Amino acid sequence: MLESLLVPTAIVALAEIGDKTQLLALILAARFRKPWPIIAGIIAATLANHAAAGAVGAWVGSFFTESVLHWILAASFTATALWTLVPDKMDDDENPARRFGPFLTTLIAFFLAEIGDKTQVATVMLAAQYPHLILVILGTTLGMLIANVPVVLAGNFAAEKLPLTLIRRLAATAFFVLAIVAVYSAMKTSGWVG
Repeated sequence: MLESLLVPTAIVALAEIGDKTQLLALILAARFRKPWPIIAGIIAATLANHAAAGAVGAWVGSFFTESVLHWILAASFTATALWTLVPDKMDDDENPARRFGPFLTTLIAFFLAEIGDKTQVATVMLAAQYPHLILVILGTTLGMLIANVPVVLAGNFAAEKLPLTLIRRLAATAFFVLAIVAVYSAMKTSGWVG
C-alpha cells in the first residue's frame, strides 16, 4: 500500500526537475514574490489535474488484462523515459495575466501547463499500475511539491544551482526501471517466466 504513495512521489519529483512547470514556478516566484499563495495554487492545481489523470488511469486499467496492461505500461514508461531526457522550455502563452493575483494565476497556469505534461502522463500510468488511487494522487502531488516548493522559496538561486541534465537522466533511468519491471510483470502474468 505504501508503494502506491512512495513510488509516484519519487518518480514525479525526479521528472519535475527542469520541467516547464518548474520553470513556471520560478517565473511566478520572481514576478509575485509571495511564495505561500503560489504554493497553495500549485497544490490546488496539481490535485485537480492529477485526480483527473488518476481517474483516467484507473478507468483505462480496468479494460485490459493484467498482462496487456503491463505491456502498455512498459511501452508508456519507456516513452516517458525518453521524453524526460528532452529539456522543457516555458511557452509564453502558458502564463495568465498578472491581474488574477498569485494564487489564481498559479492555479490556472499550473493546471493548464500540466495538461499533457509528462507528470500527468506518469500519473495516468501509475494510477493504472497501483491499486490505491488516492495514494497515487497524493504521491504525485507530493512529488510536484518536493520539486517546486524549493524553487518558489529560493527563487532563481536554487534553479540555477541544480544539475538539470543529471537529474533528467536520473528521472529517465527511474522510468526505464519501471518499464523493465512492467515487462517482467507482463512476462510473468503471461506465463513466460516462473
